[in-house]
Amino acid sequence: MAVFKISFMTLALFIMAGILFSGNNVVSGQTCKGDFKNLVAQCMPYVQNPGPKTPPSKGCCNAVRTVDVPCACRHLPPGIGGNVSLEKVAYVLRVCGTPLKPGTKCGGYTVPPKV
Repeated sequence: MAVFKISFMTLALFIMAGILFSGNNVVSGQTCKGDFKNLVAQCMPYVQNPGPKTPPSKGCCNAVRTVDVPCACRHLPPGIGGNVSLEKVAYVLRVCGTPLKPGTKCGGYTVPPKV
């Protein structure tokens, strides 16, 4: 039963990501530069809820560098934070060397100031 629950959750995340990032470069009806399908494929394991923050793979970081993240963040619906941790998204971006500026809004998440 636990295997079914995990597999269903993974499928649900990919369906949600597919809806969000369908049409190559479209996020919530807006055109943003980048290969979002590859981004989702490479990075979803590092940003999904629940679970700890995990350093992303090289493939994920390479995918991140091809995407206009600020554009995508501006167009993410606020409700995306349920299955995708936007805090983990900010963490992955930081580890990949492409951090969001403090105060940037990404969906319903605001990047905190540096401490």
